[in-house]
Amino acid sequence: LCWALSPCPKPCPSLPAGSQLPCFHGSSTIRNLKERFHMNMTEEQLQLLIEQMVDGSMRSITTKLYDGFQYLTNGIM
Repeated sequence: LCWALSPCPKPCPSLPAGSQLPCFHGSSTIRNLKERFHMNMTEEQLQLLIEQMVDGSMRSITTKLYDGFQYLTNGIM
C-alpha cells in the first residue's frame, strides 16, 4: 500500500510549481499536495502510517455505519 501514498519518486519533479492553471494558484496548494502524499516520509514511516490508518478505520464507528449502509443499499460487504 505504500506506493499509493507516494505517487512519484522523491523529489517529485512533476508537481506543477509555477503553473499558470488557476487550481495551482495560492502559496499553499503545492505544499498541501506534498503533505497529502506524505512525500517527506520514508518507506518505513509510510508503512507505520498506513497501519495506523487501517487500525483507526477498523475501530471507527463511522466505518461500521458506512459498511452497514453499503450492505443494505448495494449488497456490498
